[in-house]
Amino acid sequence: VEFLTLNQTKVAMHPEHYIPLPSITHNGFLFKTASMARPITERKNKEEFSRRWCVLNDGQFNYYESDKNATPNGGLKMREIVCLVVNPPETHGYDHSFEIYSDAERLYLFGTDNPETMREWVKSIAKSFIPAYAEELLQQDFERIGRLRYKDPLNLESSRVGWFCLAASTLHVCLEDSHGQDSIDLQKLLELSRDSEVLVLVERGRTLYIEGERKLDFHGWVAAIQRAAGSSGDTLSQQQLTEGDIPVIVERCIHYITQYGLTSEGIYRKSGVNSKIAALLEAFRRDARSVWLKEGEQQVDDVTNVLKRFFRDIEEGLFSQEAPTVTDESKRISQYQHLFNSLPRVNKATLRTLVNHLYCVQRFAELNQMNLHNLAIVFGPTLFQTDGKDYNAGRVVEDLIQHYVIIFHVRGSVCVCGASGDFICTVYLEEKKETAEQHVKIPATMTAAELTFEILDRRKMSVKEKDYWCCFEISEKEETERPLHYQERVLPIVHSLGVDSHLLVKKHYNMEAMLVYLASKVDMTKHGMLKFKEERSLLGLTTGSFNDRYFMLNHTSLRLYKDVRSNRPEKEWPVKCLKVYQGIKKKLRPPTCWGLTVVYESEKPEKQEKQQWYLCCDTQTEMREWFATFLSIQVRSNSRATSRSAPLDTRMGNVSLIPLRGNENEMRNSVAAFIADPLAVSLISQSQWPQCNHTANSNTWLLLRPTPPYTVLILK
Repeated sequence: VEFLTLNQTKVAMHPEHYIPLPSITHNGFLFKTASMARPITERKNKEEFSRRWCVLNDGQFNYYESDKNATPNGGLKMREIVCLVVNPPETHGYDHSFEIYSDAERLYLFGTDNPETMREWVKSIAKSFIPAYAEELLQQDFERIGRLRYKDPLNLESSRVGWFCLAASTLHVCLEDSHGQDSIDLQKLLELSRDSEVLVLVERGRTLYIEGERKLDFHGWVAAIQRAAGSSGDTLSQQQLTEGDIPVIVERCIHYITQYGLTSEGIYRKSGVNSKIAALLEAFRRDARSVWLKEGEQQVDDVTNVLKRFFRDIEEGLFSQEAPTVTDESKRISQYQHLFNSLPRVNKATLRTLVNHLYCVQRFAELNQMNLHNLAIVFGPTLFQTDGKDYNAGRVVEDLIQHYVIIFHVRGSVCVCGASGDFICTVYLEEKKETAEQHVKIPATMTAAELTFEILDRRKMSVKEKDYWCCFEISEKEETERPLHYQERVLPIVHSLGVDSHLLVKKHYNMEAMLVYLASKVDMTKHGMLKFKEERSLLGLTTGSFNDRYFMLNHTSLRLYKDVRSNRPEKEWPVKCLKVYQGIKKKLRPPTCWGLTVVYESEKPEKQEKQQWYLCCDTQTEMREWFATFLSIQVRSNSRATSRSAPLDTRMGNVSLIPLRGNENEMRNSVAAFIADPLAVSLISQSQWPQCNHTANSNTWLLLRPTPPYTVLILK
């Protein structure tokens, strides 16, 4: 944003965008105030309006003293209008009013008591100044429509014209270089921020920079978008939502409680501090997106009470109909499934998330003393908003938790809490099919290597000497895969898996070539021309083509240059914030079949940012080299060196990396010791070895195959 504000560039208007449609004509009486150069901050009474005869014809809007006057008191050309605003009823003395903003920084307020009269005028004016390519916006029941400037993250030095329409909590957009209309659900934004005259909207996978060209209408847009992005009411669907249609307050409370409160005795039964509960709940209601729960700043009991109070106070409740009362268990479960499927979209996602959480809570009953019955006592009256005397409400909650897996059709890679506090996840061997499923407990300390060993052990796999086995993170939606580093913790990956993602253990056929390539590298850098495409982060549109860009990768950052002769990078990302996946979605029509999908996620939880883009290589070898360099740099930056706790196993390819130290005799002793007992070799610090030409600060590694023949490769 700072870069934007320091590099604001005016771009010439394109007159063809504002040619009015000559067929639009309309006339009639309206009530008008004097035009003004500042926003309207107070109610205008009827006495402040004057009756005027208004005529719209041939791209000109004029107003007269009466319908008998030939000379207008004033007027506007349609191409001068930059924004049209429809005010809520009874905002001013006349029940229905609208505002027109001009590019000369003037505001015109018109009113009438007839709603049909206002609708006709708004419709006619909007049709007259909106260009043909943005006419789709007129189909929306908008409260604000007009022209703004935006900047493409790939070209921040210049701004372009866009047409925007705000309807309820959705911002509809038509850009001059795009085909059709796109929309942003403002209640699902990850971030909404403003710096000077730039408004930044961050949604998962896309970012939009809106630039203020004129202060008067831009301030109005900012205020309107901020209102629309907040909680607009007291029902579930009117809350700020996550991408999965769950209220942000629910997701963040459950996430915090899962991290810090599952073993807390009496969780959900204990009372918190009323003043802290009220303050936290008010902060969530004001702007849930900006509230981050941190250990030490909030107490578990305060957060649990915020969650309960939210469900108790929510308008219309979580359930839209009465729960089943039949006594037969199988019939009740069937009716629960019908009830769940009939819920509105947000209610359904919220109920599933909450019951999954309560299912996890009761699995820790030995520690937290909250079994099914106790949770039902607490959440029955809360969810059904009763006075606590309705026995059936408690029984319903107890049934939902007890039969959670059946009622909500929990299967595949969906994770639930195990009895010991571990999470259970479905992992597949070699391919995703029912016969290849393995349900594995994932403790917090489990690494990808340990998970791979366990899957192979369960199936009693016979593995050849040169086979390399690896655990992959597979995304079916994105058509990508990522081999996990053997010491990477599995549990965070499990938590981040989407509904279209899963873990798969299979052979890594490119590992041998990657190791040979890394062994030949003198320094761990990579640069070259790649075909680049961003996931249209300004709006998530995928209509752009792949462009040639020059990339430089080193141990700290990935830099993007316009070409090899450029001195300043257009973009720069820290390597530790990148995730690199092999593969690109076919619908993007990549120019080659050898591509990488790169995901950037900022480290700051209070300012989340996620970007995604695609890199295409000319050959498979080039793609393999880029991926190997990414992986090697990230492993080193995360200090993931081989240690005694990382088991060596022939099923992982019999490969280990140990640092060299000392003179040649010491090196030979280290090799001999490693061959005799690989697990007995402890970590040693890097230093010089006379046979290797490198500086004291460089990383030199010895690659060994601990079974004959003993292959030795020097990695720098």
